[in-house]
Amino acid sequence: MSWGEGRLRPKGAGRMQTNFTAEQLKDHAVAESEKILRKCVHCGFCTATCPTFTLLGDELDSPRGRIYLIKDMLENNRPADARVVKHIDRCLSCLSCMTTCPSGVHYMHLVDHARAHIEKTYKRPLSDRFLRAVLSAILPHPGRFRLALAGAFFARPLAGAFKAAGGPFAKLGAMLSLAPSRMPGRSSLEGPGTFPSAQPVRKGRVALLSGCAQPVLKPSINEATIRLLQRSGYEIVLPKGEGCCGALVHHMGKEDAVLENARRNVDVWTREADAGGLDAILITASGCGTTIKDYGFMLKDDPAYADKAARVSALAKDITEFLVGADLGKPVVKPDLRVAYHSACSMQHGQKITRQPKDLLKAAGFEVKDVPEGHLCCGSAGTYNILQPEIAGRLRDRKIVNIRKTSPDLVATGNIGCMTQIGSGTEIPVIHTAELLDWVYGGPVPDGLDTVLSRSAAE
Repeated sequence: MSWGEGRLRPKGAGRMQTNFTAEQLKDHAVAESEKILRKCVHCGFCTATCPTFTLLGDELDSPRGRIYLIKDMLENNRPADARVVKHIDRCLSCLSCMTTCPSGVHYMHLVDHARAHIEKTYKRPLSDRFLRAVLSAILPHPGRFRLALAGAFFARPLAGAFKAAGGPFAKLGAMLSLAPSRMPGRSSLEGPGTFPSAQPVRKGRVALLSGCAQPVLKPSINEATIRLLQRSGYEIVLPKGEGCCGALVHHMGKEDAVLENARRNVDVWTREADAGGLDAILITASGCGTTIKDYGFMLKDDPAYADKAARVSALAKDITEFLVGADLGKPVVKPDLRVAYHSACSMQHGQKITRQPKDLLKAAGFEVKDVPEGHLCCGSAGTYNILQPEIAGRLRDRKIVNIRKTSPDLVATGNIGCMTQIGSGTEIPVIHTAELLDWVYGGPVPDGLDTVLSRSAAE
């Protein structure tokens, strides 16, 4: 194999050969990665749909290139080095490669293992360690996040200067640019709590993930979801003790932290399911949904949690995945609006949910348009738009160009990260699918849509 100029040229064909020792394979994570590696047939289909390879043209910034880097590192039981870290850090975990792969390579679990190995064996520069520690300490905790955003509001005018300074300051500038220009108030429906069905006969009982960043940035999403579900005959519980799903720290390789989050939430939802029954655990942020649906895998080797985690993962559903089977009633508003539907990577690639959100929007009366290059990430990817601002910015701008090609009145999506990322670069309103459905079926006009409606009426 040639590694010249950052490009890989596999020799021969067939499945990848591995050379792990019997001792190495006693480690469950290594054994799982070995199984994943052996499925790769070097075909390179993944390079065609990888956002970073599309932008940078370096095969080490493609799934196939990263697979070789990970294989070499794990087989030789080496600590991560700067080159490996550079290219793994550039991976968005968008999982477009998994949708494309004809061999079923579970790249998500492989890169998760690589990130955990990096976290344990590589000492990052001080500025990088500090920023990651701050993000890990603040973002998963709504109270801390609110305080941080209050401070960021006053520092936001300095974002441009920080970006111009470059280096670690550019990441700080990116973080400030993403801070909202105005802070929404706390929701009156913030949990814990139980919200009864609005119908005489209850159709079921569901838990709704409150989330960590989303209820701070956009509390109206969960409010709209609760109203939708109540009108459809469901009782909704926001359980006491639930916390961050762990996705944010998971993508930074903090394995112990994500498992702690997973165990806590599994205990909370198991208690609710045993006490009052649960038809589903509903999630309105698709990035969280991908992680929660993976709890069963994460905890499969934990005898105290394996069965409970598998049960929780089986109950987890994206809100649109659940609503296609619910009776939303008849629309009370006829929207004469064209919607560009942005399918978050965690939705289309992570959970393989592609049809349901668009079907719901069409049934509600929207004209739904697919965005060109819809398989490519917008650059949000958890904390990626802070840790890799240059690449994230290029992906966001490319996404917005493609959105504009559909001449939409608004953008609909199902992930708060995408909403924040895309909204930071365009005046087109970016609204959660649940908020749009709630409005059509009897709820209030979503924030940001009133201007569109006024323009539409004038025309």
